[in-house]
Amino acid sequence: MTDDAQPAGAETPPDRLSNNPRSEHFDQAALERGIGIRFKGRERRDVEEYCLSEGWIRVQAGKANDRYGNPLTIKLSGEVEAWYEDVE
Repeated sequence: MTDDAQPAGAETPPDRLSNNPRSEHFDQAALERGIGIRFKGRERRDVEEYCLSEGWIRVQAGKANDRYGNPLTIKLSGEVEAWYEDVE
């Protein structure tokens, strides 16, 4: 566990999270809990990666893939909020 990793019972999601298993910011436990993302006041379900402190998200750019078969993503900047969906 790295220094910036959240304990399992934490109520706030990690500052940065990716759903790509090859990323250093991938966290299976957090993804299994379910993360809700609100970007610029609108709830989004298509987020590939986000960073709360830097204020950006990455979303897939259409159906295009790179030469390795990974989806091409674009970075959108703005106000980002995140929460665990299993906490009510």
